[in-house]
Amino acid sequence: MTFLKIYLASASPRRAELLTQIGVTFDVLRLGEYTVDESVHGREAPLAYVKRLARAKAVAGLQAMRAQKRVGRPLLAADTTVCLGRTILGKPQDAADARRMLTLLSGKTHRVLTAIAVAHGKSVKVAVSDSRVTFARLSRRDIDAYIATGEPFDKAGAYGIQGKAGALISHLAGSYTGVMGLPVHETALLLRA
Repeated sequence: MTFLKIYLASASPRRAELLTQIGVTFDVLRLGEYTVDESVHGREAPLAYVKRLARAKAVAGLQAMRAQKRVGRPLLAADTTVCLGRTILGKPQDAADARRMLTLLSGKTHRVLTAIAVAHGKSVKVAVSDSRVTFARLSRRDIDAYIATGEPFDKAGAYGIQGKAGALISHLAGSYTGVMGLPVHETALLLRA
């Protein structure tokens, strides 16, 4: 597979690692002042939310490209959302918030939606990976020990499947790389298109 060199509108080391894994060359594009408000709009459904954010990040990336006078090549943006029913679990604000989220997820199956957006010229195409993740029943001690690792912070739903939380997950149906933050199959399809 050969891809054009792209811009990645994300500072996520996991997304960079996954793009490299599938042979995509890229430059990380810093958005600077073109940030995206990640707040939920009213009773917005998780699928609508994740698609809106991925598209908004791609549009912000295009604005940053223009402002930085960057060469017009494809730009990839993404957003990952963890949800339990219609409840969206964002990044925890602190240890208490991480504990709340992990307690909610304990012994339950939740969805991880990762939307990717590829912008090129005036076109923005979006694809979504929808996975189901089941956590084992977690004791308070399990949750506290995981929080003490520092991994829950800066991660949607307060966990990273590629780290120590992998031992807390009893089942996954869907895309492992999608749960990590960049579904490589969907990404490859969008980049080819």
